[in-house]
Amino acid sequence: MDPTQFVTDFPEFANSTMYPTTVIAFQIGIATQLLNAQRWGSMLNYGIELYVAHNLVLAAQAAEDSALGNTPGEMTGPTSAKSVDKVSVSFDTAAAQLADAGYMSLTRYGIQFLQLSRMIGAGGIQLAMC
Repeated sequence: MDPTQFVTDFPEFANSTMYPTTVIAFQIGIATQLLNAQRWGSMLNYGIELYVAHNLVLAAQAAEDSALGNTPGEMTGPTSAKSVDKVSVSFDTAAAQLADAGYMSLTRYGIQFLQLSRMIGAGGIQLAMC
């Protein structure tokens, strides 16, 4: 897995100003260390990509916060309602949440990653005794 393949598979991250290759490579390195290749098998690259996409979105949000003079990385949940003058809109944020997802529920990539990792983590593992 490398940044070129990641951007090919996730073209929404092709803006190299917003998502520098060095940052993508850094996140790939972290994901490679965190995900068990034997456990993920042929789904490893997709898991890495979802992890990277999730963290890139959070990093972009932190950069935007910083540019606006806000505290970068400050955690807020999904917006459930917004009003402007006489118009208001609200969303059922629970419909897009996973139980015990924590910060992974802050992006659609994180939710996909967590859902997939829970499926991959299901079932037994045989431990070899040496």
